Amino acid sequence: MSNYVIGDIQGCYKPLRKLLKKVRFSPDRDKLWCVGDLVNRGPKSLDTLRFLQDIDDATHIILGNHDLHFIAINEGCAPSVSEGTLSRLLDARDCQDLSDWLRGKPLAHYQSLDTRYGIRKFLMIHAGVSPLWSLQKTLNLAAEVEYALQSTAYRDHLRHMYGNTPTFWYNKLRGLDRLRVITNYLTRIRFCDEIGTLKLAIKEGLEAAPHGFKPWYEYEKITPEATLLFGHWAAIEGRTGRKQVHALDTGCVWGRDLTLMRLEDRQRYRVSG
Repeated sequence: MSNYVIGDIQGCYKPLRKLLKKVRFSPDRDKLWCVGDLVNRGPKSLDTLRFLQDIDDATHIILGNHDLHFIAINEGCAPSVSEGTLSRLLDARDCQDLSDWLRGKPLAHYQSLDTRYGIRKFLMIHAGVSPLWSLQKTLNLAAEVEYALQSTAYRDHLRHMYGNTPTFWYNKLRGLDRLRVITNYLTRIRFCDEIGTLKLAIKEGLEAAPHGFKPWYEYEKITPEATLLFGHWAAIEGRTGRKQVHALDTGCVWGRDLTLMRLEDRQRYRVSG
């Protein structure tokens, strides 16, 4: 049995199947970890979700910002509906079933695995975490959003998750503001300062860091507790410069590569988009 983590698929269904064939992935034997952003921008979001739903028992899937946006559009909760490459998915007979299935997924996945380096702990999130959060804090806060998305009032969070404020985390936050900033850290962060102040409008590479800001993963607090797996940031091209932090989004939807990493030995595999 092998555990593989894959970068942002974003509807790139053919590269997904090609990459799984390359490593001889078997849903009867192996596990596929998906860092989120399964849909949007690519040509085959519907095929991607149907395939992953079919092998659900062989996956660990977390939600990314594009997945949440699809769910919000489907539920009539997006502030402005620009369907784009989601049109075929939104028009599909099984769209509601796929949306409900996806809405039931978490925003973080944590697991210990036996690797060639010994027992190692892995935390998978889509974008990142606040430098003020411990591993347990991250899991607890992710669970708050998961609970909101699976409650009867889930549309309240979907309607109010858009926006860049509050710009940093503090424990006394309550209600929809609290859920929004947790969601922004887990699914949208790139740069922040040492207290976690977010700069969500900046989407470029490391050279775009404002004064006093760094990539979120360069702050030390959480990395001694677990190896971090994330996607979201295609501009850094899968490189973090840190042994315990692995970036998996290598820009398949932008014509570059889709990347898969075997967790047991950190071997990477790629196919072109």
